[in-house]
Amino acid sequence: ENTLNQQEHKVQTRIFLVGCPRSGTTLLQSLLAAHPEIASFPESHFCNAIFINHTPKRQKLRLASKLAYTKLEKFLREISQEEMKQYLPKFGLFPSQYAYSFIKILDILTEQQDKSIWLEKTPGHIHYINYLEKWVKEVKFIHIIRNGADVVASLFEVSNQNPKFWSGGWDIDKCIQQWIEDVRLTKSHLFKFNHTLVEYEKLIENPRAILTEVCEFIRVEFVENMLQDYPLVAKQVTLKNEPWKASVRGKINSSNSKKFYKLFNQEQQTYILKRLSEVEVKI
Repeated sequence: ENTLNQQEHKVQTRIFLVGCPRSGTTLLQSLLAAHPEIASFPESHFCNAIFINHTPKRQKLRLASKLAYTKLEKFLREISQEEMKQYLPKFGLFPSQYAYSFIKILDILTEQQDKSIWLEKTPGHIHYINYLEKWVKEVKFIHIIRNGADVVASLFEVSNQNPKFWSGGWDIDKCIQQWIEDVRLTKSHLFKFNHTLVEYEKLIENPRAILTEVCEFIRVEFVENMLQDYPLVAKQVTLKNEPWKASVRGKINSSNSKKFYKLFNQEQQTYILKRLSEVEVKI
């Protein structure tokens, strides 16, 4: 089980953009994917596909989920790349088999666009970083963190408006817990040279400066197109059944910060802020 040989492809760098959902991952993805060297795609959830419905027995034997092939094939269909399923192992047993083949698919799609870097953005991949570091050669991770109260408000609203896509509406505690856990995970990886952090509020305030820093991390030049073309790119990296991402196509602003006060009453606000304040987020 060797990691894909970099010589097979012209792809130079593979990047995963991770963080708590509703932290600005789609905005940052769209800005970066507007770079002429960077290819990106809708969220693949490919690690989740590999491990979904993981029974204790399969876990013990370190086997992939029985649903892995079906889930990955569905994703390829959603992005109109169904012919790529030829690269998936039809009867793969191990997570690494699916991972290597899926990475190969992203490499090929990137080459077809004549680009040398791909950016995969599934916020939940923050839970699989140890696997990804093992599986993916020349891998880098961009983490994004956003103010906890704003994330809780956004998660609460979007999951209750679109329960079908969020496995039901989330209660306040689930939203808080998700943010706390994901921030904790981000902090546990930031000491590594191939990880970097973007703070959502700073990105909104000064997108050019933050993007320039991220470009240095990726080792590409910052280009003006990134700030001009991102609304167009946002359409390409989101699926039709993800209406909650539509706002990314508009101007960069932080209007959502008022949501917390609209959605929750005084008692809920106090409770949420108290729970969040118990977490040390200073990086």
